[in-house]
Amino acid sequence: MVMGLQTEHELHRRRSGRNIGLGIVLALFVALVFTLSVVKVQQGGLLQGFDHRLPAAAPVTAVPGPAANPVAAPGTPGADLPNAQTAPVRP
Repeated sequence: MVMGLQTEHELHRRRSGRNIGLGIVLALFVALVFTLSVVKVQQGGLLQGFDHRLPAAAPVTAVPGPAANPVAAPGTPGADLPNAQTAPVRP
């Protein structure tokens, strides 16, 4: 026996309408997130998260090169420098 085609029930039509509406809302949300991501990348702003810190600037008072009066422990190579001070001895 061949069964005839049944008409779609009212409940299925309502569910189909809700599913289509939900699909459209999800597609719009994905499009919004994608657009915001593309705009952020194109602006070239900071791409780091909040858990990263900006690199610290070098202190202005930093003088490159060796210190004028280095402190060196006796018997180390630094103790032979002309302006070297001896390190305090702890009891």
